[in-house]
Parts: sequence; C-alpha cells; structure tokens
Amino acid sequence: MGRFYSLNDYFRDTFGEKIYKVSLDGGFTCPNRDGKVGFGGCIFCSEEGSGEFSGDRHKKIYQQIEDQLQLISKKFPSGKVIAYFQNFTNTYADISYLKKVYEEALSHPRVMGLAIATRPDCLGEDVLQLLDKMNQKTFLWIELGLQTVNEEVATFFHRGYPLSVYTKACDDLKKYRIRFVTHILLGLPKEKEEDGLKTALYAQECGTWGIKIHCLYVQKNTYLEQLYKNHEIKIQKKDEFVKKVVTILENLSYNIVIHRLTGDGDRESLIAPLWTLKKRDVLNSIQKELKLRENLKK
Repeated sequence: MGRFYSLNDYFRDTFGEKIYKVSLDGGFTCPNRDGKVGFGGCIFCSEEGSGEFSGDRHKKIYQQIEDQLQLISKKFPSGKVIAYFQNFTNTYADISYLKKVYEEALSHPRVMGLAIATRPDCLGEDVLQLLDKMNQKTFLWIELGLQTVNEEVATFFHRGYPLSVYTKACDDLKKYRIRFVTHILLGLPKEKEEDGLKTALYAQECGTWGIKIHCLYVQKNTYLEQLYKNHEIKIQKKDEFVKKVVTILENLSYNIVIHRLTGDGDRESLIAPLWTLKKRDVLNSIQKELKLRENLKK
C-alpha cells in the first residue's frame, strides 16, 4: 500500500489499466466573469480560465480529442482516456449545448469517461438530471473549485459564492450518486496555516470522492500579478507548501483518491513561484517529507 491513494492506483484497481486524461475546451465562460456573479473572475485565474493545456476552443470536441491524443501518442499510443472539460465553468450553458458537447466527447472510440470541472453554483436541477443520465452510461466525475473553507480568504480572491453553496452542491451530487472531486488551493493571500487541512477534512466530511491539491502561482495578466508586483502578497516557499500537502495526506482517509499533489503553471505566463516549474522536485520533496514523518512516528 502506498502512502496515499493516487488516481493511477484507482484506475488500475478499477479498470486494470493506465488511463490518461485529455483536456478539452468546451467553449464555456464563467458566471464570475460575464457579470452574473461578477466580473474578472477569481484573482488568480488566467485568461484561459485555468486551462492552459486544454485543446483549441475553435475546433470541434472530437478534433480536440484527436489533437490531444497525438500529443501523447508516443507514451500512450492505444489506451483509453477520460475526456476532461477543464477550463472555465463546464456546466454553465444551455442543457442542449451541454448534452451536445458531452456526447460528442463520448462518441470518440478511445473515450471511456468524462471529467467535468465546474463551480458549485452552476449545478441546477436540470444540469444534475443531465449529469445523472451521463453517469448512468459512462464513468463520470465532477470537479468543484472550492479552494478554501476560509470565507475571508474566499471573499478576498473573489470566489463569488459562500461555503454553503459548495455544501449543497455536494449533497445534490451525492443524491444522484455522482462522484466529485474537490480542488484545494494552498498559499492563498490571508490564508492561515491550518486552512488547507481544514478544507480537505471538510471536503471529506461532505463526501468528496477525490482531492486535487494546487499551489497558488502568479500568472501574467491576472489581478494577482498586480498584487504581487505591488508587494501586497507573500508567495509561499516550497518547503511551506510541501509541509501543508503532507499534513493533508496524513489526515485524510486512504479511500480519498488523490488526483493531484501540485499544480502545473504555464511556463510562458508564470511569474512566481519559479520553484513550481520543477514539478518532479516538488513531488520528490513531498515523498521525502512523508517518509521523514513516518520515521519519526516509529
């Protein structure tokens, strides 16, 4: 047994094989950008809606899948993939459009499931009923961008909804037996040391199937960039981030599927922290800290 239950572990246990995700751009926007909730989005969100590695939104979904498969063809020439609707809010559109893009993704012979990233305030009953139908015919999970349970922090970064909205979304998804993953962002402005752990434990209490851990990074053309350049925020150091991640892993149930331990910033637009570019080093540091703490307990 590993020190935590990774998504790769889950895939191998459940399907008996390695499965990749291909990131798609469904042509969506976000209610925190178009004025329904707010303008400008969360202060850390990029111009691509946090989908720097997604497909080209000007292409059909089927073609985006083909393009993404080509990118991974050398290391993954023939296996099954999850179609991942990643950037912006992928349930924020008319039901007919949602049904169209989801089904177009599922029509590709190598797609065996869907991952749909969204906001907890964009899961109306009509959307839930559509997701229920999708869940009955394919492997599905929904991703919710909670980031933190600290309401002061959430207000500062302009999340645009209170914690109660996340809680209700979890209850609604559980009612339909739809898996969901919760995003946690470490290193947010005004964050307290224990916020990451509190957020992870709250998500677990709400029934999350998986967790995605991200490190806050500053990208060009975001409001966060302005704050950084004005020296109004402090960027966390690698060892601070690593310790927060390990504290979360130590306290979560082993049954929670860990989808990600650190984020991927776009090299061209990343301003800080530059240590995040060395992802392998960050992951190795997390493993070392896990081992160190295990040895201290003996």
